[in-house]
Parts: sequence; structure tokens; C-alpha cells
Amino acid sequence: MIIKPTVTDLLKIVDNRFELVILVAKRARQIAAGQIPLTKVKEKSPVTLAANEIAEGKVREC
Repeated sequence: MIIKPTVTDLLKIVDNRFELVILVAKRARQIAAGQIPLTKVKEKSPVTLAANEIAEGKVREC
């Protein structure tokens, strides 16, 4: 479950919910496969790490 950042916060960065889901899922898979997270947030969940990276502007839409 994503608590911070909220979906509302992320939708200010990404155009719509569908793109947000795809972007978070793609980045979470990369993190789960071993890529180093780009955020300093201490979290075990790849989904939460991916959401934080998007909120911090470190991951953009393709």
C-alpha cells in the first residue's frame, strides 16, 4: 500500500492513473531485479520506492 506519496500527489506529476500504474510497476520491477533505488527513503517495498522516485522527480515517463 502506498501511503506517502499519495496518488493525488503523484497525479500532479504523471498525466493519468493508467500511466502512473505502468510507470510505478515498470520501475518497481527494475528495483526488484536489483537496480539501485534512486531515492534515499529507507523502504523494503519496490513499489513504495518507485513511487518515491517519481514524487522526487528522479523517474520520468517514457
